[in-house]
Amino acid sequence: MLNKDILKGKWEKAKGMLRQQWAELTDDDIEAIKGQAEELRGRLQERYGYSREEAEKKIEEFYGKVG
Repeated sequence: MLNKDILKGKWEKAKGMLRQQWAELTDDDIEAIKGQAEELRGRLQERYGYSREEAEKKIEEFYGKVG
């Protein structure tokens, strides 16, 4: 289970990387996410059709890159 605030501390860095990683996320999506992993998970499920588990795995991989 992801920490709800997993990205908040590194949000400014993460925003640009999110756009590169998931080009189908809109600016509105990015604004709504605001570093909240659960919101990101939902947006990834909606835009990419990921299962909950797949989205969480992708977020964890992404978070490793943001470091």
